[in-house]
Amino acid sequence: MGIELSTPARLAPLIERPPTVATLCSHSSLQIFHGARVEGLASLGISVGPPQKFYDAFPLGRPDSFLTVPKVKEIGRHAARLRSEGAILVPHGSFVEYLGPEAFMELDVPVFGNRAVIGWESDREKERVWLESAGVQMPKRFADPSEVDGPVIVKYYGAKGGKGFFLAKNRHALDDFHSNDPHVIQEYVLGTRYYVHFFYSPLSDRGYRVGHGSLELLGMDRRDEANIDELYKLGSQEELLRAGIRPTFVVTGNVPVVLRESLLPKIFDVGARIVERSIELFGGMVGPFCVEGIMTEELEFKVFEISTRIVAGTNLFINGSSYSDLVAPQLSMGRRIAQEIKWARSEGRLAEVVS
Repeated sequence: MGIELSTPARLAPLIERPPTVATLCSHSSLQIFHGARVEGLASLGISVGPPQKFYDAFPLGRPDSFLTVPKVKEIGRHAARLRSEGAILVPHGSFVEYLGPEAFMELDVPVFGNRAVIGWESDREKERVWLESAGVQMPKRFADPSEVDGPVIVKYYGAKGGKGFFLAKNRHALDDFHSNDPHVIQEYVLGTRYYVHFFYSPLSDRGYRVGHGSLELLGMDRRDEANIDELYKLGSQEELLRAGIRPTFVVTGNVPVVLRESLLPKIFDVGARIVERSIELFGGMVGPFCVEGIMTEELEFKVFEISTRIVAGTNLFINGSSYSDLVAPQLSMGRRIAQEIKWARSEGRLAEVVS
């Protein structure tokens, strides 16, 4: 088993010893640690302060060991230890958000996936260039409130779980809106929201072929959002505000869904376009990503966002979903990540899935 000359030196320890799956103790960590355990890999939880007691309640989702840090931003100080333990960091929403995209990019520790994708996801301008140039339909965006010609949603950058998002019925509803934080004003599309969980493997030569690898659909969900939901949002918002309640889009949970089978070709086409364009723009994605979109009554799927990592909605499917069960029994996203790491190491191709 050899390592390519272009491979960063930080990957060298992974050739000498079995890898350890590591991630921040938050978001989807239980699933990630469980997936590593099922596949026979060691796991390490990075805990801010003493490890949370609830991990003891889930022995199959508890990591084998913990690294305790006082702040997320100090993880980089422990890079040498993480490398010596053969750690491969698995990014998730909380990990990237709390550490910051730039700091995550600079970590001198192996990361599962192509870390270059973080820069494209965290910048909504670059994300839109990527998706639109892939031929993906997206909601209209407005550069200035004066351009608004109908209902819109205002979103802030980063993985904040919907925090701070709000709806505006029309241009006049934005008269008092001012913010110095990076944000976008986006057309509010009526329809049904779907969060589609994909996994792209550059190693596979089977299944739904995209690029030199294959695209897998492992699950789908919708989200429960605090105190506001679905078609009545625009009308109920004014009543809530009059009652002294500010509507929010903070995600509090997830609900599994299954799409009409006749729409699956459309969903796969969107996923494939995104992957193919990512290969052209920055060398491609590896592993999990979530296409977040709305299916209109005309059966058009409009993508409003992409998460280029494991998303919390996959926690619904630790024992598999209606889709992943048709790929392999009891296949979670966390387990699929562990499988890809094992496969890459056994084939001497770690540099293709770890950066």
